[in-house]
Amino acid sequence: MTRALVTGVGAITPIGLTAHEFWQNLTAGVSGISCITRFDATDLPVKIAAEVKDFEPGRYMDTKEARRMSRFAQFAVAAARLAADDAGLVLGDDERSRAASAIATGAGGVLDTMEETLVLRDRGPARVSPFYIPMMAPNMGACQVSMQLGLRGPALASVAACASGLFSFMEAKQLIDSGRADVVFAGGTEAALHPLPIAALANMKALSRRNDEPTRASRPFDADRDGFVFGEGAAVMVVESEARASARGARVYAELAGGGLSCDAYHITAPREDGTGAAEAMTEALKASGMRPGELTYIAAHGTSTPLNDAAETVAIKLAFGEAASGLAISSPKSMVGHLLGAAGAVGALAAIMAVYHDLVPPTANLETADPACDLDYVPLRSRKMIVNAAAANGFGFGGQNGSVIFRKYRP
Repeated sequence: MTRALVTGVGAITPIGLTAHEFWQNLTAGVSGISCITRFDATDLPVKIAAEVKDFEPGRYMDTKEARRMSRFAQFAVAAARLAADDAGLVLGDDERSRAASAIATGAGGVLDTMEETLVLRDRGPARVSPFYIPMMAPNMGACQVSMQLGLRGPALASVAACASGLFSFMEAKQLIDSGRADVVFAGGTEAALHPLPIAALANMKALSRRNDEPTRASRPFDADRDGFVFGEGAAVMVVESEARASARGARVYAELAGGGLSCDAYHITAPREDGTGAAEAMTEALKASGMRPGELTYIAAHGTSTPLNDAAETVAIKLAFGEAASGLAISSPKSMVGHLLGAAGAVGALAAIMAVYHDLVPPTANLETADPACDLDYVPLRSRKMIVNAAAANGFGFGGQNGSVIFRKYRP
């Protein structure tokens, strides 16, 4: 089996337009949550979100081509280019058929569907964009990354709700293990900020309504949490085979050790309260990585800041790790970047990778009053300097889809 190594990182997030800016702000406890500016939220019960600001597509791709891409695909291309630059990756023409993309999403080009529906209604069929179909298709994040970077290997696009971003790393590992690819751009992307999904999630009672204090709204594992904060963005990593990375002397952030997937088979939105489905994904990740529970140091938790999810994840971690659960450092990036839906798992993976590389665990912001039901070490308020030999990223999605992926220090 070929080892898979992370050699480049890229991100477009509410707290940074590079992976390194994201990490600096994440570990400093900087929040990217604010009042909504992308549209008029006056009539909405929820008026806050984690928006990507100051994003200029023309910095990463041809402006004309960018206009034919949905925002979620623009994010993916930008993050992938940043990852390629960070990795110092140069592909020869003979290598391109062995270079792949695995870019997951939850909603794809849903913004374009809503916008073009209004065009059809108000201006008639002749005014609907001829690029609507290739803009809204969920596979276009992966396909645009492949087209923009010249990757002729497989282009994969898992859609698994809020677990989507983690599926891409499982696909990357399989492509490299099987020998089908030497390089995979793996990650997730999402851009679905719009009044319609916010209204729907608000009516579901899933979103925080702390409109008057946006930066304190996302508070995973806190006793006063009242829902998640909608976010947008992307994170993409370059994953290379050990042979290729070693041959070019690449810097290695971490080894992609393995992962696990499962389904609750329980409810369309709620997690299993007994944690069995999520625990199975974590147990499978340990098994696939050849690791024992006590060998993991840190978990970048799903940690959405909803009452049900955070309690269920706590139960699941205890179930999967047993006595070792109390020794884990755990935190939630969503406390600062909000919930990026299909990109959330990729952002969590980025946090796990950087924790391994820098031996630093980011905090859970706003964790001021511990919930008795969430009684593990959730690294409240401040980063923690510690040796991080291995870190996992968790992601759990609507429909009961669960994913957990493990990264560890690379030792040749």
